[in-house]
Amino acid sequence: MMKKTAALLALTALVSGPLFAAQNGGFSDPTAPAANVQKGGFSGDETVVTVKQAQDLKDDAWVTMRGTIEKRVSDDDYIFRDATGTMKVDIDHKRWEGQNVTPKDKVEIQGELDKDFNSTELDVKKIHKLN
Repeated sequence: MMKKTAALLALTALVSGPLFAAQNGGFSDPTAPAANVQKGGFSGDETVVTVKQAQDLKDDAWVTMRGTIEKRVSDDDYIFRDATGTMKVDIDHKRWEGQNVTPKDKVEIQGELDKDFNSTELDVKKIHKLN
């Protein structure tokens, strides 16, 4: 009986794994090889800044930006673009919350600026696909 239960649990894990993975969402780059529901929190009048403005802000500043995700450059790193330029953004897999985004989709991202002496990156805490 114990072997049957263990086998059933293992089979359930194998079958449900791809189901859960399919619900994660993420960025879809049509030129690359295959590889919004808010869950609560404060919603207020956030000031939207441009890439150019964000580069002049202090380290750890919280910003909201609107634009497109141009391409994926590594596991969690992407290039974000607006009318003023581009910025590297770090989007953890869990931040997609089931949304699928392509380079043609306009998004709003919120996060914390991470500034080094020669670069600025945004650690994205929330991404929302705009209509």
